[in-house]
Amino acid sequence: MSRSDSPRLLVYGAYGYTGRLVVERAVEHGYEPLVAGRDRTKTRGVATAHSLQARPFAVEDAADHLGNVDVVLNCAGPFDQTADPMVDACIETETDYLDITGELQVFERIHRRGGDAEAAGVTLLPGVGFDVVPTDCLATHLHRRLPDATHLSLALESEGGVSPGTLKTMLSDIGSGGAVRRDGDLRFEQIGARTRVVDFGEGLRRAISIPWGDLSTAYHSTEIPNIDVYLSLPKNARRAFSLSRYAGGVLDADQVQRALSWLVDRYVEGPDEAARSAGEAHIWGEARSDDDRVVSRLRTPDTYRMTVRTALLVAEKVLDGEAPTGYQTPASAFGPDLVLEVPGVERVDLNGDEVVGEESTAAE
Repeated sequence: MSRSDSPRLLVYGAYGYTGRLVVERAVEHGYEPLVAGRDRTKTRGVATAHSLQARPFAVEDAADHLGNVDVVLNCAGPFDQTADPMVDACIETETDYLDITGELQVFERIHRRGGDAEAAGVTLLPGVGFDVVPTDCLATHLHRRLPDATHLSLALESEGGVSPGTLKTMLSDIGSGGAVRRDGDLRFEQIGARTRVVDFGEGLRRAISIPWGDLSTAYHSTEIPNIDVYLSLPKNARRAFSLSRYAGGVLDADQVQRALSWLVDRYVEGPDEAARSAGEAHIWGEARSDDDRVVSRLRTPDTYRMTVRTALLVAEKVLDGEAPTGYQTPASAFGPDLVLEVPGVERVDLNGDEVVGEESTAAE
């Protein structure tokens, strides 16, 4: 990533919870990203705080504002509303596109633009945050360990709170239900339709099935045809997700969604620095074939710390010309060991109960 000259990085949604963290981190390391977003006052506020250039614009008008920009990092969710117009603008202006989405259907839609991106010489690489760098890297690592795998299961457990944007996305998506991949196809199922007991390395946890982005990205990275993703939750939270299937139609109502969005903006601030510094996330993965089974685990910093670090790491690589053109996932672009370039990450490989491999990076 350049510091004061070209190539240039533009952070869209820079005044959101995660966008602010990305800009702060970039500036701490001597970079000068362009600060962009829909709200003129908020965009200029972030730019002024860091002595950066502000570029306020609505995402629908993005093509008119990507002059001298080489890479867009979209941090403005829900990405169901911002990704498509920004991808259109990036292909039109031959600008590489990154985002931090975790939304399954957004991944699928961007994947379908891969041919257009290839023709334009553009990289489309969604999911460069905690959604889905660690899980995509773990999935590809498991495929490397067991190339003939036919089934892949991933599970997540994280500590700490959520940001306003993440909560809005969860509320907007809850009525659409869950998903699973079977024989290469995405199939609808209710969130929490299945449960699984998982050992993240610190004892057994019960997890429920969720429509995580890896149902798209891990499939395109590995071509494993059967994929499940689970989230470890306390008992009361699992019960709430079970009830959510009955409330889905209510939560989808436009007036209810607008009210919930206002409440989130008014009362949710996201985890503070102390919570982010203390938090950890754990990821478990299993690959199976007819004849074998392998398990690997990841331990990473807090999800938001991880998002900031992986987003800027990937942005730097794309700006340096290291990413292939067309649609990419983090691991298809940079390999399964990308996650090990982030400080404070540990990866453990198991066969049965025996640890057969362990790699880690020093904490910051």
